[in-house]
Amino acid sequence: MKHLGRITALAGLIASLWLVWRDNPGAVLELMRAAGGGLVLAGLAHVLPMLANARDWQSLIRSGDRPRLLTMLRLVWIRESINCMLPVARVGGEIVAFRLMRRHGLRPSTAVASLIVDTQLTLISQLMFTMVGIGFLFAHAASGTLRLAGNLAWGIVALTPLLVLFSLVQHASPFERLTRLLNRVTSGKLAALVGQSAHIDKSIKLIWRRRGAVLRYLFIWQPLQCFGISFEIWLALHFLGAHISFTEAVVIESLIQAISSAAFFVPGGLGVQEGAFIVIGGALGLDPTTSLALAGARRIRDLLVFVPGLVAWQLAESSGLARTRLADARARLSRASGGVTENSRT
Repeated sequence: MKHLGRITALAGLIASLWLVWRDNPGAVLELMRAAGGGLVLAGLAHVLPMLANARDWQSLIRSGDRPRLLTMLRLVWIRESINCMLPVARVGGEIVAFRLMRRHGLRPSTAVASLIVDTQLTLISQLMFTMVGIGFLFAHAASGTLRLAGNLAWGIVALTPLLVLFSLVQHASPFERLTRLLNRVTSGKLAALVGQSAHIDKSIKLIWRRRGAVLRYLFIWQPLQCFGISFEIWLALHFLGAHISFTEAVVIESLIQAISSAAFFVPGGLGVQEGAFIVIGGALGLDPTTSLALAGARRIRDLLVFVPGLVAWQLAESSGLARTRLADARARLSRASGGVTENSRT
């Protein structure tokens, strides 16, 4: 299982290269070359949805414990970079984000609860936008597009009960119940974790009870995030010479996100994302060459934003390790000096 991410990444890379090769790679590269710096501008525009994501995640944390917006933006940047670029099944970013939040002074229960509810609400809002995208395809569809919309709709129908269950189960204190069960199995060796798990469950419930924050997340910050990423697509297509409406850009983004989330086990959605751009772009009248160039623009964004994000993660880990070593050295020095003082007194 530990090699699954590498295998899927390699398979996805081969699939993406095959898709480009079968559709005249020269034409795709020429189209991207003609767009030039416009694709760089479209990639850098990803800062806008990251800023919206930072604000909606920040709003889930009570004001007394809440990190600054720039701190949350840095956490979003690192979390997205890890989840999108590494074979971590889209959970590695959350683990790193939790560790960095702890360094900023957040209590474990607060950090874990904010991450869990952020994931829950993101899935709910993604479901809503995917339904909007499917509805648009049904309303503006040819026969082939109707087939695509129907398949996506059935996928949403199948996933909706799981998402609802994922949201509701948090109100049944799952962490405390699971920890108590494991504590009994291990003959009381996990007793200390039971209390911590109860704190996490309580923190999750407290966030959900703040209905104003939850509603603002779903109907203000998440739409702004979706519109921000859709603006990236609209801008990239503009420079690629394909002039579509902003509504169509929102439809493309909502459906691409749904397909990429379903293929979470493929690092970066390699191959899956390229295929999705061809299918969804074709449903909206884009030719395969333009769709693949748009997928290439998304990869330029990954290089411009997420690769530096991985570097920022490593720098954060290094500085944290250095601080830990410095604190340990000071503690040893303090104990040593205390021992010298005690000996001099005797």
